Amino acid sequence: MTYLSCVEVEPSVEPTAAVIWLHGLGSNGHDFEAILPELNLPLDAPVRFIFPHSPSLAVTINGGMVMPAWYDILEMGAGRKLNTEQLLDSAKRVTDLIEREMERGIDSERILVAGFSQGGAVAYHAALSYQHKLAGLLALSTYFPTSGIITISEANRQIPLEVMHGSYDPVVLPTMGEDAVSDLLAAGCKPNWRTYPMEHQVCMPQIRDISAWLQDVLKL
Repeated sequence: MTYLSCVEVEPSVEPTAAVIWLHGLGSNGHDFEAILPELNLPLDAPVRFIFPHSPSLAVTINGGMVMPAWYDILEMGAGRKLNTEQLLDSAKRVTDLIEREMERGIDSERILVAGFSQGGAVAYHAALSYQHKLAGLLALSTYFPTSGIITISEANRQIPLEVMHGSYDPVVLPTMGEDAVSDLLAAGCKPNWRTYPMEHQVCMPQIRDISAWLQDVLKL
């Protein structure tokens, strides 16, 4: 099987948990690798971090320019249009990475999926539709475009689900994040919604909250 190319950061001890973290449009797997030192996790935390690189696709809203993207965006705005088939394909490639971690000896309940912006949209679908229970889902500055078509796995309907958004985000509007939370609640999920006074980015108070959440969910 051909897997997505990834940046992998190994712990100093034998890994017993894994975090698969997806970047946003136009970025790559090195983007969130850079915040690992800021998470200030315990030095002996047995967590392998996996930062996949998306494929390169022509993106309609950017004049058809080919760039790193999990799917094509056809139209911006709160009701943005996108290539759903490409999103579903990206989600499948993420579940392939989940299963590779299981083959490497990590229990599914110790595998956490995270994603920012486009990567978060893919993370929503990949994690919530996955057949085996996962450790949790972290959705950053994102939205849930497949909420109307996804079949949520009973195994993952009530996993820890942290949703974080910038209250001044001009790219993925805060209302899009709120709509995702509403859809999740309607589906029986239990999302925790947090906002930060920022735009389409991450900030240090948020990084500290992510660290605390990871340590709690993964029992580090």
